[in-house]
Amino acid sequence: SVIGADTLRCVYILDPWFAGSSNVGISRWRTWTPAFANLTPRLFVIRGQPTDVFPRLFKEWKITRLSYEYDSEPFGKDRDAAIKKLATEAGVEVFVRISHTLYDLDKIIELNGGQSPLTCKRFQMLISRMDAVEIPAETITAEVMGKCTTPVSNDHDDKFGVPSLEELGFETDGLSSAVWPGGETEALTRLERHLERKRPRMNANSLLASPTGLSPYLRFGCLSCRLFYFKLTDLYRKVKKNSVPPLSLYGQLLWREFFYTVATNNPHFDKMEFNPICVQIPWDRNPDALAKWAEGRTGFPWIDAILTQLRQEGWIHHLARHAVACFLTRGDLWISWEEGMKVFEELLLDADWSVNAGSWMWLGLSSFFQQFFHCYCPVGFGRRTDPNGDYIRRYLPILRGFPAKFIDDPWNAPESVQKFAKCIIGVHYPKPMVNHAEASRINIERMKQIYQNLSCYRGLLATVPSNTTNNGDGNGAGPSSGDNTQESTHITVHPSPASSQPEFSPFPVSCDQQSGTIVQPQPGYSGSGMVGQAHKQSQRGRGTSTLKRHNEDRASDSALKIQRHDSN
Repeated sequence: SVIGADTLRCVYILDPWFAGSSNVGISRWRTWTPAFANLTPRLFVIRGQPTDVFPRLFKEWKITRLSYEYDSEPFGKDRDAAIKKLATEAGVEVFVRISHTLYDLDKIIELNGGQSPLTCKRFQMLISRMDAVEIPAETITAEVMGKCTTPVSNDHDDKFGVPSLEELGFETDGLSSAVWPGGETEALTRLERHLERKRPRMNANSLLASPTGLSPYLRFGCLSCRLFYFKLTDLYRKVKKNSVPPLSLYGQLLWREFFYTVATNNPHFDKMEFNPICVQIPWDRNPDALAKWAEGRTGFPWIDAILTQLRQEGWIHHLARHAVACFLTRGDLWISWEEGMKVFEELLLDADWSVNAGSWMWLGLSSFFQQFFHCYCPVGFGRRTDPNGDYIRRYLPILRGFPAKFIDDPWNAPESVQKFAKCIIGVHYPKPMVNHAEASRINIERMKQIYQNLSCYRGLLATVPSNTTNNGDGNGAGPSSGDNTQESTHITVHPSPASSQPEFSPFPVSCDQQSGTIVQPQPGYSGSGMVGQAHKQSQRGRGTSTLKRHNEDRASDSALKIQRHDSN
């Protein structure tokens, strides 16, 4: 764009459809606006429909060359095709660059015979045959700019400035400071901290926003995925004496790339209906239950604390995402993953279309992962992760007075304890909205019946233990003690430590699973065959675990045992 040009204008089109959309919450805008403020005064923020704006700019600014970043999402591809057509008609030369992903997704699909790969193993094989990841472009300096200038008028901020939160329609009175400051400067500072830290252990503090977290910055483009990739590579070679890094080193980036690849040619990727890789599940429609979940009023402190943190800060730990997603879908409420996806789209800073939808399908057992007999206990899981209840007290101050023994299940506390805590369950804090033991038992059976109708999963069903209805919850809405996230099965599982799993990553939990959750293969998608008979053996797993198959390529699988280079 710069070479041979007299002027350069960096433009961001703020589409009113998105700016006025109710599905983008204030937390996301609070990260977005500083990201652009970091680029002023040389950024031109222009409001309007892109197809209306560009023809006017081409004429007004006498544009001869247009360069933009490739958008892999179906909506973005349609929009960009229309803009490219307008540019060509106006005699404007167009350059499209791929920089939001490590690889050219179309080339991955082309290499796979024109079909999107639906398993991690297949995806890993394909990228191993791709050209090396391109080195990030150099920073544009004054020397690079040369005689090329950016025309900035005295009224630039009035015409092209970054809109305030108030202009976007948000109330800001009493708004606390942002937990995740936006911008490239902040992203690069965090990247250096991230690379310096040691591998963390999972504890209650891990549930809080970290100064080394990177996921929102990757999402908003404040941090280049390729810069992150090469920084990791350089660090590994420095520590390991120039040895070749394993693919597992890039786990945080590979699951992102995987979901982008699967979604790019599937305009229905964020829906169950007409989605060729999604199991058609007759979910319940329950607006009241959905509202209680979204607002953190389920009566389960662990679940409510997570959703409160999400609403206040725009981020939650990947294990917390697992817990609330399971609770909403297959675990307790039997509500479609599509509804949870919409809530995350509004509130979660690092949510984007491909990864958000893919993650919810995965955790809702609608694609990529099929262990329906595994269920997170909303009491035991929280108690193990946050044994002292510090996390719950931070986000649910009404429960601060409860001792650790009862803070995860305060409904089991004697009346005297509730009075001393100045919190009567059912008055000051809601009673559990469901009986977890009963709801999870029913839902496991429901899911089993659904999968019985899918002939490709009968091998998996043959290994399901007869005691799947007993998840160790005991009586009542939740267990009074213990951790019941373990598998109550007789299937060989290979647990990946909770602290090593990337956020919502399908890699460690479904590396060689069925190619897609469909009965018959669909055009445009490819996988790796049927789910086979699992070994029979008892082994308890921590958190999410991996169901191995007899014919699995263990060498390839070991390369995808992603270590915790946490970008979140």
